[in-house]
Parts: sequence; C-alpha cells; structure tokens
Amino acid sequence: MVEDKDNYKERKVITIGTVCDLTGLSARKIRYYEERGLIFPERSTTGNRKYSFKDIEMLMEIANHLEDGFRTFDIKQDQKKKNSVRLYNTYTDNKNDFF
Repeated sequence: MVEDKDNYKERKVITIGTVCDLTGLSARKIRYYEERGLIFPERSTTGNRKYSFKDIEMLMEIANHLEDGFRTFDIKQDQKKKNSVRLYNTYTDNKNDFF
C-alpha cells in the first residue's frame, strides 16, 4: 500500500548521470548550481550525489530562469522568498497546534 503518492518525488535516489540524461544539463552545470547554493543533493556513503524528482524540477526551473536572463543571485533570492512564504503558510495553517 502506498502511504503518500508524492513521497517518491522527494526521495533522493537519482544519480547525476541520470539527471544529465533527463534534463540535458551537463554535470558541470549541475555542480555549479550546487556551488551557488541553488540545489542541495544528498551524498551517498561513497560521496556520489543523489537527486530527487523535485530536485530535477528545480534544476529545470533554474536553467529556464538563466536562459531568460536571470542571475544565480536573483534565483537564490527568489528561492528564499518562496521558502519564507512556505514556512509562514505552514505556521499559520498549523497555528492551533502551537497554542
């Protein structure tokens, strides 16, 4: 029985080679996005990067923004805003649980 149908999107099991095949991005570009703090893969015990389907969606969004002329700094700021809104919404949705 499947507990959460979207849970698979968050599991970090995809290698960088497969991500390159799925996105058309080079491994170098993906590592650059990681260096800039735009994506956060997990590492296996052997040090290999592991990505989720959500990471792949994020990588495609990043690549599209860069093609549209955005800078990595702009994308990072946008991610911070989205995370702040998400945290606020989580807090207000669950506010009764805190009080």
